[in-house]
Amino acid sequence: MEKRTIDPWKWGEYTNSAQAVEVRQPEGTLYCSGQVAIDANGQVRDADMRTQLVQTIQNVEQLISEAGYDCKNIVRLNVFTTSTAEFFTTCVDVYQNFTAKHGMKQATTLVEVKGLYQTATVELEATVVK
Repeated sequence: MEKRTIDPWKWGEYTNSAQAVEVRQPEGTLYCSGQVAIDANGQVRDADMRTQLVQTIQNVEQLISEAGYDCKNIVRLNVFTTSTAEFFTTCVDVYQNFTAKHGMKQATTLVEVKGLYQTATVELEATVVK
């Protein structure tokens, strides 16, 4: 797989993402459903957004790993949250640490929504390539 990021504007260097990602000759593509802070019993962890994000990231990492892919090859990561203001004030460092840990440079969209599954406050949706 050959991956190239495109970020024509200087400000893009500070977003921990890329404006576009091109993938050539992938061996496979994994389209992940949105992941929330759900436990092994199918219950959403009733906690603050930061705690939910930590669990959600663990779920994303487990899903991608068990599918035989690597988080470093996430090319698109959509973030859905019930409050972008809360996400930026309490969670952005957790999110940035996650992307830095795996050396990701992905296309990202952040969307505030009215509600998510059960009591979830944040959801991650990933596309990964090999």
